[in-house]
Amino acid sequence: MGILVQATKKQGASVPTFPVLANNGAMSQFVGAFEVVSKLTGRVYQCRFSHMWNGIATRHSDTIDTKFFVDGEALVVGLSHVGFVKFREKTGRDLTDREASFIAAEYLKERLEEEDERTLYDVTGEDVIRLIGQIGIK
Repeated sequence: MGILVQATKKQGASVPTFPVLANNGAMSQFVGAFEVVSKLTGRVYQCRFSHMWNGIATRHSDTIDTKFFVDGEALVVGLSHVGFVKFREKTGRDLTDREASFIAAEYLKERLEEEDERTLYDVTGEDVIRLIGQIGIK
């Protein structure tokens, strides 16, 4: 999943630590190029992460939008802000951009395994939380 660093959260006298995927390097390198194989036909998709931005400004949606290229074609995976808020309420910290890019990549992988090809995916808050658990982000 990448390089983990320790972050701290102050709670009274104790200072617990937890792993965080740091935003090191160029954004386009947060997630390395990857392949997805369709469970239905065996088709192999070539995927590459590009970047992310706040969907409020461009789509008037409450999302963090992530851009990927699949077989050279651009598509957007929009992650609901609700999932980010629920994560912060549970853990006391925000997701890093790198962690968000991993969540989006995992969602894209699931969709492409089912050959659910779209130019825009809107990921619900519930799915964001599910994927956080699936990936193991704490």
